[in-house]
Amino acid sequence: MQWQHRIGLLAACITLFAAPAAAAQDSIDALLDRALAGEHRSEANRLRDKYRHPRETLLFFGLRPGMTVVEIWPGGGWYSEILGPALRERGKYYLAHYAIENPKVAGWQREVREKQQATVARQATLYGNPVFTSFGPPDHVAIAPAGIADLVLTFRNVHNWSSQRADQAAFQAFFDALKPGGILGVVEHRARPGTSFERMVKTGYMTEAYVIGLAEKAGFRLAEKSEINANPLDTTDHPNGVWTLPPMMRGRLDPEKYAAIGESDRMTLKFRKPE
Repeated sequence: MQWQHRIGLLAACITLFAAPAAAAQDSIDALLDRALAGEHRSEANRLRDKYRHPRETLLFFGLRPGMTVVEIWPGGGWYSEILGPALRERGKYYLAHYAIENPKVAGWQREVREKQQATVARQATLYGNPVFTSFGPPDHVAIAPAGIADLVLTFRNVHNWSSQRADQAAFQAFFDALKPGGILGVVEHRARPGTSFERMVKTGYMTEAYVIGLAEKAGFRLAEKSEINANPLDTTDHPNGVWTLPPMMRGRLDPEKYAAIGESDRMTLKFRKPE
């Protein structure tokens, strides 16, 4: 009977420790579902869900309630309108936006940041009280206090920093902001293996090998890859690079053709900062 008693105690302990993890997962599922279905999201943004798979992507990166999350260059706020509500009650959300302190920052970047800040301030009951910081490598890289972030996220931005020769500084900033064991989640337009750096910068598509190299040089370890955001219809060979495709469709070249392809083929990479 003694061994049965011990087994019973062991089973109870396993249940006790497993329950919070399961509850937390259920909670983030529910939070994401509510955010995605929220009336604050425009119809145009909802239509992009089928290309960007936000629920699956954020769960793959390990988003949980109570995390400190930094989103890099949130732009117009497509992911922010999901992350903000999900982190509002439990968690801390940093938006590392365009560095408007830099006198050389583009006028449109200044306008985009100011518009998003106004939106967040106007909808405080939806977003809570997130923190705006400035990111413009290599000079403005203080995206959050060092070593406090559980999760740093960047969506379709690496090519911008590469074109400015500031990509390595960007990844170093991500590494510095994360706690030991913290996660960096990267979604980026995916070039064919062997594509030259010059062509990557010109087209906006980056190779997985190049992005992984940037992360590893900064100190990260590749934890996992996912094909959540793959698009086999995208050949990556377009007259105006990735910007030929939706949502930009630069030049309006055969809109029906490129609308049928959809948004770009994308890598989804999860990196971990070593303990």
